[in-house]
Amino acid sequence: MQPKDLISTIVKHLPIITKTLLMLCTAALIPLMFPSTGSGEHYDYAEGGIWRNPDLYAPYDFDVLKTADELEQELNTARMKSLLYYSADSGARVKAYARLDAVARRHAEIDVRRMHHRLDSIYRIGYIERPESMPDFESHTIVLLTGNIGSEHLATDFVTPLDIRDTLLRDSILVPSIAYDASRTEMELDSRLSLITVASDRIQQGELVISKGEFVSKEKAQVLKSLEEENDERYRDHYSPWGRFLGQFMLCVISYIALYMFLKNTRHKLLDDNRKVIFVLALTLIMSAATSMVLQINPDWVLIVPLCIVPIMMRIFFDMRVALYVHVTTIVILANMVPNPFEFIFYQLIAGMMSIVTVRNFESRSKFFVVSGVIFLAYALIYTFGVLSQESVLDAITSQRYIIFFLNALLTLLAYPLIYIFERLFGLTTNLTLMELSSTNTPALRELSRRAPGTFQHAMQVANISEDIVNEIGGNALLAKVGALYHDIGKIEAPLYFTENQNSDFNPHNELDYRESAGIIIQHVSDGLQLARKYHIPAAVADFIRTHHGTTVTGYFYAKQKAEHPDEPVDIADFSYPGPRPYSRETAVVMLVDSVEAACKSLKSHDKESIDRLIDRVVADKVDHNQLQNCDLTFGDLTMITKLLKQRMLSIYHARIAYPTVN
Repeated sequence: MQPKDLISTIVKHLPIITKTLLMLCTAALIPLMFPSTGSGEHYDYAEGGIWRNPDLYAPYDFDVLKTADELEQELNTARMKSLLYYSADSGARVKAYARLDAVARRHAEIDVRRMHHRLDSIYRIGYIERPESMPDFESHTIVLLTGNIGSEHLATDFVTPLDIRDTLLRDSILVPSIAYDASRTEMELDSRLSLITVASDRIQQGELVISKGEFVSKEKAQVLKSLEEENDERYRDHYSPWGRFLGQFMLCVISYIALYMFLKNTRHKLLDDNRKVIFVLALTLIMSAATSMVLQINPDWVLIVPLCIVPIMMRIFFDMRVALYVHVTTIVILANMVPNPFEFIFYQLIAGMMSIVTVRNFESRSKFFVVSGVIFLAYALIYTFGVLSQESVLDAITSQRYIIFFLNALLTLLAYPLIYIFERLFGLTTNLTLMELSSTNTPALRELSRRAPGTFQHAMQVANISEDIVNEIGGNALLAKVGALYHDIGKIEAPLYFTENQNSDFNPHNELDYRESAGIIIQHVSDGLQLARKYHIPAAVADFIRTHHGTTVTGYFYAKQKAEHPDEPVDIADFSYPGPRPYSRETAVVMLVDSVEAACKSLKSHDKESIDRLIDRVVADKVDHNQLQNCDLTFGDLTMITKLLKQRMLSIYHARIAYPTVN
């Protein structure tokens, strides 16, 4: 392939290449966020429940580990039975006499003779040193070493510091004649502890561990736990960070391929917009990062991560199908990274589905609290009845889990500020923003009402009719309504050049030639776009400004120019709107309603036949001039739109009964 051909091929397939690279980068980043250590195979069971998996046979020989309580008990027993080694210090008596003489010189009141007598009696028995680290000193057997010969004794065979009430004698005079041998004692204890094994039994390879339907007793649960720990150890022995990364990376890639195929076949418009693709991937990446952070703090808190933010935001920005598929993709990816994946998937899938249903018609802030409550209730019910199904009683329920669920529901409220942030970052528009823009008290609509009251009334009429029609044929009725409200805001700049704002016989077009008049009329589109930027109107609403006339011609001025200057060439581009043509159901409906509503005002007679003929002609004219070729309206939709327009126009211009006057 020639370099030129290669470049042209790359340019041709650049959109798909871009999306592929975005998905691959996201799929690579997610595994890197999580700890690089893994674990071996773990089993789905609960002590006191029923083993619902197939019969389990030992895959290899393994030891059944003792429980922590059993090990602690054996260790305590070994410590209590360990021998304490002491050695006799023959010079202790002499040192004590020397101390007594020194103390007697400082304290004349001491009866030295009596003290000598007491020292003799103590040292005949033996004064023993009591180790500070031995609170149970009296319960141990003492081995007294004399040379290489040892004899066993009890602590009560000797005088201990506790037996001496005279503090002066105990603290300043006495020297232990039975001295503690720490090194020999430590060796004795280590020897005993080394005899303790961590295993209570050994299971041979191929031996039945537990059969399907068997009750998981405390003993069986310990066997299963031991097998899991053996699995972990063998896993760590053969662990490869790169192998793990490759495996998790490919699982993420497969998940994203499945999501891509769904969007390609059902929501291809989402894939056509790279901003929306980045939005979806960024949201899954944020939730993955949050999950990773919680796992590193405490894996038991993984359910505190508000993953339901994903379906909530997908539902608000897109629709229920996209919300469900993106949510499923996210939890399937994360399930491979968290402990207890089955439990994780079950919790997140049910809670996510409930939030998607609750979020329908999300047009007020109070719905956030409703959704948050539903999520908490879903988690709590799953946990409560899950424990009941496994344990058959509710004694195993802990309040900590409910606190985690409550915090999860509370954190879900972060969806509200996130919606605002993502709207600004990606130029997307939600129904919440549309509801705010639909208020006639916004700065743009207040200015339109003040400077161009006729246009404002026209916009209100078009908005109400458009909303009704889109509700009937399907689409975003709120978007159509808001788009219609703002479609003519460009007329604020030159209101008197539009007939609906002229309150006198004066018409400023009489002082202009037809090209200039057409230019001023056409100018209201570009003026509207400038005002949209000034008032920070979202792109989805600004689209109605640029498309509501499509590429049509200002027919009146074009016809007048041709009629009065038949010998001069007329460039139709001077009289044509710049476009583009409508490319959605909503923008197409607003174009049709705008044209029909304006045209009906010019009718001299508003009887049914006149209105019907006019509407048929306006709709046919738009079709004949290919103004609707880029939108997804069907002939059935056009028939329905025409019917509804006739009904609404007739109801607006219906004949009134002439009531007799009262004298």
